[in-house]
Amino acid sequence: MNQMHVREVHERMPAVETGIGSLWEQLGGAVHASSGVALARDLTVDVAVIGAGYSGLNAAHALIGRGVETVVLDAKTVGWGASGRNGGVVSSKFRPSFPTIARVHGLETARTMHRIAHDGVRVIESVVDEYGLDDACYAHTGNLRCAHTERTFDAIRAEAEWLRQTLGDTSMSVLSREEVTRETGSSAFVGGVLGKDAGTILPLRYVRGLAAGLVRRGVPVWESTPVTKIERDGDRVLLRTPSATVRARQVIVATNAYSNLGAATAPYQQALVPFRSAMIATERLPADLDARLMVERRSYTETRRMMKWFRKVDGRMLFGGRDAFGKEGRTDGLAALQRAMIGLFPDLADVKVEYGWSGYVAMTFSALPQIGRADDRTVFCLGYNGAGVAMASLLGRHAAALALGERPELSLLAADGLKPVPFLALRTPGVRLVAAWYQLLDAVGV
Repeated sequence: MNQMHVREVHERMPAVETGIGSLWEQLGGAVHASSGVALARDLTVDVAVIGAGYSGLNAAHALIGRGVETVVLDAKTVGWGASGRNGGVVSSKFRPSFPTIARVHGLETARTMHRIAHDGVRVIESVVDEYGLDDACYAHTGNLRCAHTERTFDAIRAEAEWLRQTLGDTSMSVLSREEVTRETGSSAFVGGVLGKDAGTILPLRYVRGLAAGLVRRGVPVWESTPVTKIERDGDRVLLRTPSATVRARQVIVATNAYSNLGAATAPYQQALVPFRSAMIATERLPADLDARLMVERRSYTETRRMMKWFRKVDGRMLFGGRDAFGKEGRTDGLAALQRAMIGLFPDLADVKVEYGWSGYVAMTFSALPQIGRADDRTVFCLGYNGAGVAMASLLGRHAAALALGERPELSLLAADGLKPVPFLALRTPGVRLVAAWYQLLDAVGV
């Protein structure tokens, strides 16, 4: 095997240089009119949004549609955090399965959560259409979940049948071992379930394009503007930044796993378990490999607990997975990803890896996103648990509604105040312990 050639994002949380080694940066995308410019003058607005990712920008989009004067502030640049680092998988799911939700919370709750999950995909489609984001390359391709054991194949097949019979969801179909092998080009799987209501997108182009569209519509998006302090001032809130103060009636905090970039939003990190996720991208595949691997060009996931996922972008194999053990600034996690990729696709043994990058996924104790009020002036949305492209976009819309005093349908996602993760001091060693246990279970096929 050739020595791996990797250019990695040197991940020091939070001091990270944007996009070094990222395929998404190489592919580029829109740059909005205020790119890189920090706020330097005081402002008064109706709603201040902290965080220029999917949630924050979609909140701003919803607010300006209602004629609400809005500003967006970000400690870094648009797409610097998870919105510019993720794999670009647009999914209609939550971490807990819908049968599990029904068993624990009741059938009607599962039905509502199912509807909310699919609403997220519709939001992506509407944003891409309304803002003309053709270069984000959104495609409603579906997602194929590939079973690595007969036991997991039985489980996902039973889930698909439950969705069909109980919720009337006909978007799921079961594929045999031969069908999965033919589509993926890998003989490592025993079967799979295709979820048709899913897609892929170029994530950095999506978030930058949305920001550019908002700026054209008159929404200021100020980068390099961390919020250092939030104070009450009568019926207003004062957001202090290094060079200016923003007065607002309502605040939306949409900083997710990167909440500790600003002192004022750091407390929201207590509600999350940050989990590192990493990706590699190969050089462009030779024509014969390109014709054999992932022929339907959708996204693919495994059923292992320490899930790997893969798809083709720009003629390359993109392969990602959770990286709890990888140390920031080292290539250990990326080398492990390459080994896993070759284990599934031996034909890639001599294909060079040209890009490698990583970022943080925000996990929650409930394994579900959370949206609600921290107080009477502040709304938050966070914790997308690895399925955030569609859900973060949807919950940004709902955060805007909450800020305006409305009551959107949130079901299990509604949070009554910010709830810190139990045993917070044990968060980091706990993540490593759980990841080690999951890796052991995956290794023995349990």
